[in-house]
Amino acid sequence: MGNCITASSQLHGKSDAFVPVAAQDSEQRRGLGRKNRGVMQSMIRVGSTVFRAADPFESHANKNGRAHLEQHKASTYDHVHQMVNIGIESYHRNSSTLSNGDDKHDPELARQRSGKVGLTNMGNTCFMNSSLQCLSNTIPLTDYFLGYDYKSEINHDNFLGTGGVLSTAYCELVKNLWLGDSPHYKPREFKSKLEQFAPQFQGYDQQDAQELIAFLLDGIHEDLNRVKKRPYIEEKDCDGTNDNGDSMVAWSNYLLRNRSIIVDMFQGQLRNTMTCRNKEKVTADGTHGCGHCNVKFDPFMYLSLPISSECNTLDDCLQLFCEEELLEGDEMWYCPKCESHVEATKKIDLWMLPPILIIHLKRFKFSSTGQKSKIDKAIRYSLKDWDLSKMKKSTGGSFPLYELYAVSHHRGNVGFGHYTAQAKNRFDGEWYEFNDSIVESVKEIVGNDASAYCLFYNRVERVTHPDGGFRTNTIIRRQSTNRPELWPHLQRSKVNEWKSIRSDDFTVEEEDGEMSG
Repeated sequence: MGNCITASSQLHGKSDAFVPVAAQDSEQRRGLGRKNRGVMQSMIRVGSTVFRAADPFESHANKNGRAHLEQHKASTYDHVHQMVNIGIESYHRNSSTLSNGDDKHDPELARQRSGKVGLTNMGNTCFMNSSLQCLSNTIPLTDYFLGYDYKSEINHDNFLGTGGVLSTAYCELVKNLWLGDSPHYKPREFKSKLEQFAPQFQGYDQQDAQELIAFLLDGIHEDLNRVKKRPYIEEKDCDGTNDNGDSMVAWSNYLLRNRSIIVDMFQGQLRNTMTCRNKEKVTADGTHGCGHCNVKFDPFMYLSLPISSECNTLDDCLQLFCEEELLEGDEMWYCPKCESHVEATKKIDLWMLPPILIIHLKRFKFSSTGQKSKIDKAIRYSLKDWDLSKMKKSTGGSFPLYELYAVSHHRGNVGFGHYTAQAKNRFDGEWYEFNDSIVESVKEIVGNDASAYCLFYNRVERVTHPDGGFRTNTIIRRQSTNRPELWPHLQRSKVNEWKSIRSDDFTVEEEDGEMSG
């Protein structure tokens, strides 16, 4: 892409509110020293096991009427978020105590700088810096790498992963951005590990930020896939008569092969509908085709939206993405009923949306001669209360209301451009611009510009607070084949829908060792 233009809470309350179980990993056993062999020390990490109070009126309550704490598998990562919020402040305080009288280390200053650390441009690496700042401000992902025992989930047998090398390198980078005491950090080690597994990012040519985001998230998923042995799943053809049931079966089959923090956080589901439009046949309503319809439900990790001259808003781009397309000529579809390649319509719909929604605007395009160019068109996007309920075609799951928290920007053209990022800080709620090593406060986010390239949204859910009030939160539910109530398709009251659809002729070994049907 050419050259880069550089610039010089408390632990109580919700369903999993409880005492988390600390993970005793090697980093904790070494203590909270400042550094060890070039690796920044971690804060205390927790696992997926939590304790919560049992019913005090049941027989296992103690003689004082107080319920015992019972061990449970956490259904969300809320306990990790709570621990990290507390842990960042404690980390800086403890680090100051262990700094051997180094007056230069100010724990309050370090906490104020948490998440506001710049990344050094090592030569056309602004694309990487912009991507990493957006992902760093994806708070549930950062919480996972700061406060969760992620090493216990590394899949060393997955040949599609890196054996945890990439995830560990990313973890070290996140620790330096949130626990470090320097105003900027050089991500040399991360880039080295990235290049080891992704030769397309070797050297110092300008690259595409979205491609890096996609590779990194996919790599982390394969590193941390909780499925140790992937079963063969035969793909089922659906006809559109039972979309609710078919989509849940498709999601269940997907979870048999893919379960990770990336699935929990970023992945949703699309409905892909192919309809025969064979000109030699006419249906009863007078339209061309044999009447055959093929429906598939596919997972997605981000949405790549096209931009046309008519697009002025993000909703326009989304409408264009979901617009019905006619496949003809070399793109004709093989209809199993007609037993030949025929013209067909293709329609993609949003079916289930993830807690963290990444939008990629397709600003770069190739001409028929292979020449690359950029679409410099201003697109208006929502900063908060982005309601996708009209675009989401399924009726189940959480209400799709989203709030922007980060943007990767590209300014300039294909041959001479520069990436920056803007993100909302978790502690003060203010927006900051990340221009490589420079981090500055942003007075106002416009939400209407020609530079926005990748947009990051949190799904906002209304939850009950222990004091009886309400607050908004982004809830990440741990996906599992034996807990369908946590799937994006279902609320707890609708679990019977899955029980009426699923077959009972198979047994699945869960990641926690439990068996489920």
